[in-house]
Amino acid sequence: QVQLVESGGGLAQPGGSLKLSCAASGSILSITDMGWYRQAPGKQRELVASITKSGSTNYADSVKDRFTISKDNAKNTVYLQMNSLRPEDTAVYYCKAGFSMRAYWGQGTQVTVSS
Repeated sequence: QVQLVESGGGLAQPGGSLKLSCAASGSILSITDMGWYRQAPGKQRELVASITKSGSTNYADSVKDRFTISKDNAKNTVYLQMNSLRPEDTAVYYCKAGFSMRAYWGQGTQVTVSS
């Protein structure tokens, strides 16, 4: 079993920054990739950014050049640095850990961007 705990969400002004963290615990040796997804009310959950075990990254076009995903293997933690935030970034952000046969999800953390 794998447990994922997100932190770092909150309220930011347009143009501001937030840094999200996702700490993984449990049977984590078989994780193939980690990612951040977000979901706004009435909308589908969408990929924000992902990072593979080897360190390759992928970003949604809407966040490219503004957000950065990274990981700290020693701490079993993945991060999402969010800069130049926009109101349309407002959503619940979910951490995902991928395995060959299933994925584990965190409970989500709210990010609100408003002036």
